[in-house]
Amino acid sequence: MIDLSRLEPQETLNHTSKGNQLKWKCYGYWYKADHMGYEGLAETIVSALLGKSTVKYPFVAYEYSQIKYKDRVYSGCKSADFLADGYDLIPLEKLYRKFTGGSLAVDTAHQGEIKNQIKFLVNFVEQTTGLQNFGQYLTSMLEIDAFFLNEDRHTNNIAVQYNAADNTYALCPLFDNGLSLLADTNMDFPLERSLEDCLKTVEAKPFSRYFDEQLDAAEELYGIQLHFNFSTNDVKALIDSYRTAYSQEICDRCEALIRRQMRHYGYLVK
Repeated sequence: MIDLSRLEPQETLNHTSKGNQLKWKCYGYWYKADHMGYEGLAETIVSALLGKSTVKYPFVAYEYSQIKYKDRVYSGCKSADFLADGYDLIPLEKLYRKFTGGSLAVDTAHQGEIKNQIKFLVNFVEQTTGLQNFGQYLTSMLEIDAFFLNEDRHTNNIAVQYNAADNTYALCPLFDNGLSLLADTNMDFPLERSLEDCLKTVEAKPFSRYFDEQLDAAEELYGIQLHFNFSTNDVKALIDSYRTAYSQEICDRCEALIRRQMRHYGYLVK
């Protein structure tokens, strides 16, 4: 357990629609406290399973952490600060406003069919930053979001790194999967709801309400980008290691959900 009572929580750039998660930076690590349910567990599971994948891009590794803040103890997660020396994190929404004065989310939605929306966003990023193959990077992100049912991907948590000293950009490691695996038990996915019922209402972002629709469009444009190399036994062993930190109901739900997703996205599992 780490005691962060002497630190003030920091503002986040993610602008989630589900309130502000407590977040602190301490000695080169970011700590995030569970806010809507079991976000810390979701981050930890997703990053562990990405370690058993062929993902081509760096990703943020999260670890479970207990956090004491004032008179409360929170479950949550920690991760090393991933920003390269001299770089700042620039969400795509902020980048678009800087160069156009408009809203990337709004203007992307105005492009019509899903493929056109994706190409619009990718073209903007590549033309503005000089980064190449952003479509492949974005497709990797959408594959991860679909597999783990990340309901909170938007233009404020798709970002690039920017170095003002030499006006250069770099890709960010893949990050921010806390609202995956139906982690929001406070509002949308209480544990009393069946898995089948939750799956009827979970919605994707930012190009479509439907995970498969935006994933299919991205893969048709840029190809399949990753495969997962874990078994159901790997999933069970991973989740069992957190059963002392989270309830049986939460762990059982996560295990059942990942097993379901392994069947649904069988072409991504090798």
